[in-house]
Amino acid sequence: MDKYVCDLCGYVYDPANGDADNGIDPGTSFADLPADWVCPVCGAGKEDFSKEG
Repeated sequence: MDKYVCDLCGYVYDPANGDADNGIDPGTSFADLPADWVCPVCGAGKEDFSKEG
């Protein structure tokens, strides 16, 4: 699964790790994150993330 990087702060969402602090289980793809999920560092929305090259 692809990693996604926050364009605003550089946080990397890694599906292998999920986002435990926000109830996202490991193995959750970026596409499967809830629509209201935000960057845990800066609060940016999913639209502010880009696929890591």
